[in-house]
Amino acid sequence: MSLALLVSLLLLSFHLSNAQPNPGYYPSYRFKSSQFYRAFNNLWGPQHQTVAGDQSSVTIWLDRNSGSGFKSRHPFISGYFGASIKLQPGYTAGVITAFYLSNNQAHPGFHDEVDIEFLGTTPGKPYTLQTNVYIRGSGDGRIIGREMKFHLWFDPTAAFHNYAISWSPYEIIFFVDDIPIRRYPKKSANTFPLRPMWLYGSIWDASSWATDNGKYKADYRYQPFVGRFTKFIVRGCSPWSPRRCRGAPSSPSGGGLSNRQYMAMHWAQSRYMVYNYCRDPKRDHSLTPECWS
Repeated sequence: MSLALLVSLLLLSFHLSNAQPNPGYYPSYRFKSSQFYRAFNNLWGPQHQTVAGDQSSVTIWLDRNSGSGFKSRHPFISGYFGASIKLQPGYTAGVITAFYLSNNQAHPGFHDEVDIEFLGTTPGKPYTLQTNVYIRGSGDGRIIGREMKFHLWFDPTAAFHNYAISWSPYEIIFFVDDIPIRRYPKKSANTFPLRPMWLYGSIWDASSWATDNGKYKADYRYQPFVGRFTKFIVRGCSPWSPRRCRGAPSSPSGGGLSNRQYMAMHWAQSRYMVYNYCRDPKRDHSLTPECWS
């Protein structure tokens, strides 16, 4: 059987199957997790943050007084960054639970950011996982957002699931339970984050836009809104690492995604992606060359 025919048959089987495919590589199990305080410090809302005694997990929550966030102790220039997260069920409209890379404190008004954000929802409707990449933006209308959104193939409130960002000098890969759901390539220095970024987790009120473009707001009759994080994998290169540092590989070869990983990504995008900025006819794509091919 030819390789092309084999790949076509695998793609067809992935497309027809409801079961999560085998990507052939599981970085969330390959690398050892970190204790919370070895990797992070509280950023804000310390009274709304509880760290387990063995530092294996952290719980953060939002109420009408405050949300909470944590930040990595060191910046990175590449690496694999993952956590297992469990979301709150019920009414969570307007509430964002996030795990992301950013340098907004080092470059206010001109920062880079790579986001995994869970957009709060109303009962009976699924959570939306939003991935986004900002390049030298401020978040106040001058940025170019690169949003891709997904409805997941499982209930993210029922159990912990792994979410991760792999950032290399050439591409960014977003993972859900080791399934690559999105690849963002480097097309130019103007469209790719190259400056050091820190790793963050947070929960906060984004009522103005988070749920149905702000139609549904955070309702504090349902407080507290809780996000639970565990199994932190922080495998990155800092600005002071030796030049040979390569962080953690996102594929078996250590280079780009394997064929099996690409097929798993096709399965996720064809079935569960609900928005892609590259396919939005209302967007101006003159400054998003990654959409041209």
